[in-house]
Amino acid sequence: MFKSIGIVPLTQSYFAAIGGNTPNGSMQSLDVVRRAVVDLGSVGFQVTAVSALYQTPAYPAGSGADFINAAVAFDSRKSPDEVLAIFHDIERLRGRQRQERWGPRTLDLDLLAQGARVLPDRATWRHWWAIPAAEQRDSTPDRLVLPHPRLQDRGFVLIPLRDIAPAWRHPVLERSVAEMCADLPACEVESVLKLADPPCV
Repeated sequence: MFKSIGIVPLTQSYFAAIGGNTPNGSMQSLDVVRRAVVDLGSVGFQVTAVSALYQTPAYPAGSGADFINAAVAFDSRKSPDEVLAIFHDIERLRGRQRQERWGPRTLDLDLLAQGARVLPDRATWRHWWAIPAAEQRDSTPDRLVLPHPRLQDRGFVLIPLRDIAPAWRHPVLERSVAEMCADLPACEVESVLKLADPPCV
């Protein structure tokens, strides 16, 4: 079993969020998320830390069943774009169909960050960070943006990430994961419920 805190090389690791709220055949969401951690290792990523598993309300509210969420840290020599392409392959393997943004899904793998890198540049990152909430469903970047522009807003991302990298600092906002968690509204924190210990792989 992976340890949860204190083993992540903060300047080099990739961080990713895992989620799902729809069964994949006979596999329920909890098992799909657990299996996704194994999948990441099987494609050559060196998984270094895995968070606990959490149950969280669907986002946006009322859009489907509760999600199972987790966060992972891993090392890879592949570029962020290559990593993202592999994520999409794993999602398809686990039954993901991209029909509706923020709709129900068997598996969602989101690349959150790679160390202190900002991609493609700070101006582009700030553009997507500043997109009003009402426009976020219909406005999507045409390239990978890191750190994930919504990372700091979402308890279902930050709270699992805090398990494995509380000291990682956002390279633009200059806030640690622990600090960003402390900035969340109380109702957001209370909606993220620990469900199970980190999976074994």
